[in-house]
Amino acid sequence: MKSKTIIVAAISAVTIGITAQSCVALATSAVGVAVIKNVLLGGITKGLGIFKNKDAFLQNNLIDKALPQQLQDINSVLGKVAPNLVAKEKDYIAQAAAYTVNISEPILKNAVNSLTTEDITRIAQGGSGMATQILKEKTQTQLVAAISPKVDEKLNEFGIIGSINTALKGSSILDSLFGNGSTNTSFNLSTLASQQLVNGLFNIVEDYEKQNSQQIFKALGK
Repeated sequence: MKSKTIIVAAISAVTIGITAQSCVALATSAVGVAVIKNVLLGGITKGLGIFKNKDAFLQNNLIDKALPQQLQDINSVLGKVAPNLVAKEKDYIAQAAAYTVNISEPILKNAVNSLTTEDITRIAQGGSGMATQILKEKTQTQLVAAISPKVDEKLNEFGIIGSINTALKGSSILDSLFGNGSTNTSFNLSTLASQQLVNGLFNIVEDYEKQNSQQIFKALGK
């Protein structure tokens, strides 16, 4: 009985190994790579399309979920002292989002087109959402750094940074978040807004990937 159990276990292990190798082989084939790239590019197109539409941006729950905790804390205090500024801040961030599309798009598309065999293998071995995770690893820091100056420019142009500073004058919230005596509140707030934009975009891409996971699974022979 033990001998049979060992043999069955060994056969199962070999079968699993062969299946895994088959998935990797399919994933790294021209067809597999094309399908994975097309799904990611589809998610990017959808996300950037939402960024171009202020109303769609404001109504998107995946973007709202990406709001950094620090910005949530600021908005919580603002809601008590100047609730109208919270709505304005969100509106202006939505408008600023449209100005980041032309910056983000080439970075994201270049990353997709530069996926390595190792990246594709990780996608084949990972679950749904792994393709977006790899894209995020490759571009998140670069995207935040690239769009922050534009976001900062637009938020200052709209005057929202100055309004928030004035409303929170005398409050310890900014010092507690950015450090006592911080002289660059504008950049800090714009960086938080940029982080929301980037992570919100990845949330949309991941959601799109999951909605189209069957395309990837079929390409991988799963």
